[in-house]
Amino acid sequence: MNVATAVAAPAVAATGVTKRFDGVVALDEAELAVQRGEIHALLGENGAGKSTLIKVMTGVYSPDAGTVAVAGEPARFQDVREARRYGVVALYQELSIVPTISVAENIVLGGATPSRGPLVQWGELYRRAQYQLDRLNQRIPLRKLAGRLSPVQQTMVAIARALTADARVLILDEPTAALTDTEILDLFTVLRALRDEGVAIIYVSHRLEEVFELCDRLTVMRNGRTIATTEVAATTIDQVIRWMVGREQGELYPRRDGHFGEVVLEVGELCGRRIQDISFEVRRGEILGVGGLAGSGRSELLRVLAGAQRHASGAVAVSGREVALNGVGRSLDAGIVLVPEERRSQGVILGAGIHDNIAVSNLNTVSTLGLVSGRKVNSLARQSLRDLHIKARGPRQVVGQLSGGNQQKVVLAKMLARNPDVLLMDEPTRGIDIGTKAEIYRLMRKLARQGTAIVVVSSELPELLGISDRLIVLHEGRIAGEVDAQEANQERVLSYFYGRDV
Repeated sequence: MNVATAVAAPAVAATGVTKRFDGVVALDEAELAVQRGEIHALLGENGAGKSTLIKVMTGVYSPDAGTVAVAGEPARFQDVREARRYGVVALYQELSIVPTISVAENIVLGGATPSRGPLVQWGELYRRAQYQLDRLNQRIPLRKLAGRLSPVQQTMVAIARALTADARVLILDEPTAALTDTEILDLFTVLRALRDEGVAIIYVSHRLEEVFELCDRLTVMRNGRTIATTEVAATTIDQVIRWMVGREQGELYPRRDGHFGEVVLEVGELCGRRIQDISFEVRRGEILGVGGLAGSGRSELLRVLAGAQRHASGAVAVSGREVALNGVGRSLDAGIVLVPEERRSQGVILGAGIHDNIAVSNLNTVSTLGLVSGRKVNSLARQSLRDLHIKARGPRQVVGQLSGGNQQKVVLAKMLARNPDVLLMDEPTRGIDIGTKAEIYRLMRKLARQGTAIVVVSSELPELLGISDRLIVLHEGRIAGEVDAQEANQERVLSYFYGRDV
């Protein structure tokens, strides 16, 4: 960012913005100013107010107090379309790509379609779409159906659409959540090029390493207020975490006990589509971490144990009783529950309330003689709200309205209500802020102390080392190594990731 852009009026600025919902303060005089030609990170825990502030700045919500200005001019957007006319465009984690139409049509969607009377001028439409892809240095076939694109290509198409709308302020909400490391590098190259063109970029992410690699400045929010704004080069990840949650990064993981009971889960020579000859045991009160590269068979292992994916051979037993792995119901009856990786598509019903989401997996608990008791449903949901500290207006709030961290807690609540012997967790903290991660880690350790056997898959090595008692690492479907997590180091574990003996 050069001196000229630093002294100019911000590309967009929110000043003293306050917003309440049903008497609850979501934003409390929040502040955010982003200059032309900078990538500015907006950070904070789930529920800190980031999403609400973005929605005020893009016309989804009207502020109760405070102002939004674009290039120094006050702007009170009536809706998203008006914000787009001012050049303020937000791209959310769930991209609004229409999968059944072409790339070119997606890029010009929402703008003026070139036509003569009722006839679309396809040549001009393709020219406009290609121009935006060329700006991004992307080679994506214009006639290809958008639903057949990779996640990073869909992100690029969404950015191209924003540029078609002459976006001068581009807001990206968790843009790398579904991308590989290589795709993230491609995205960063595009974002830096847009910054050099003078576009102001607001970058929302829970991945602090990305922020420190990509961004120029950052703003931290907590409890609806702006806590700090600084140059990225002038701070550290540890300082940002203190601003966000009021604790050191090293305090995220609760103390290990090291006291385990009898063997609860026994897995013998389990084989599936990818996994081969997997054998291990988990004791009552133990947290077993499962690591490995993408495609190593980590998630398949959990799905097979949960009865959600067929296995070819092998045996599984819970407390000495063999489990017939031929359906989710059999595994549930045996005391095995799974918190899936894709919580939005596999873990919750987004359009239903918290109470219904929890009840649907616990019908035996909330019904008598086949009749569901509304009193029992609400009682179970309220207990889950208390026990898991779910931030919601009440048990009937629609799950899709909750933050990602609170959605994950709902998934946990519906599974924990079954009082499982074995809890399987696949990427339990993906896309969740640091504060909520710490809550989930504490909950996992609490459950372990109560005697639950936990198997957790994570692609974050520090998380695996921090939360697990013991680690197994998969490489190309087989166990490449096993280590005590407390004595392990990242170098040794990574060598197993790549199938090397230590």
